[in-house]
Amino acid sequence: MKVVNREFHRNYQTLEEYEAGIALSGGEVKSVKAGHIRLEEAFVRLMDNEAYLVNAEIPIYIFARPTGYDPRQRRKLLLHKDELLRLQTKLKSASGLTIAPYSCYNKGRYIKLKIALVKGRRDLEKRKLEKGRDIEREGKREMKEYMKV
Repeated sequence: MKVVNREFHRNYQTLEEYEAGIALSGGEVKSVKAGHIRLEEAFVRLMDNEAYLVNAEIPIYIFARPTGYDPRQRRKLLLHKDELLRLQTKLKSASGLTIAPYSCYNKGRYIKLKIALVKGRRDLEKRKLEKGRDIEREGKREMKEYMKV
């Protein structure tokens, strides 16, 4: 099982990557292992020397019956103390940096979340990136056509 945030590379420029565990309940674990997690609008917030995954949607597991379940509740991320300290200092020292989740996957019996320290891209940078990709794709297409002849 691997779930990837498809808009990640378009919206953010990656500076550092980290691997974190997630504290989940039993029904949430089964739902995530089935691939039902949405990371598109999610972000990581540091509160009280702990990291939390905010706004990630994990829908309720079909066969679980929890009452008052909120699919967008914040969930604690399990990081080493030195990683948390490094993230806190980087966020305080530089402006415009955030922490965003990139992908969620299984590692053995554990569920891991790949998070990254990122800088947001502006609309102009996004258009420039897409234009570069289009030019590269067109060049490959022309080379392919040239090699056929």
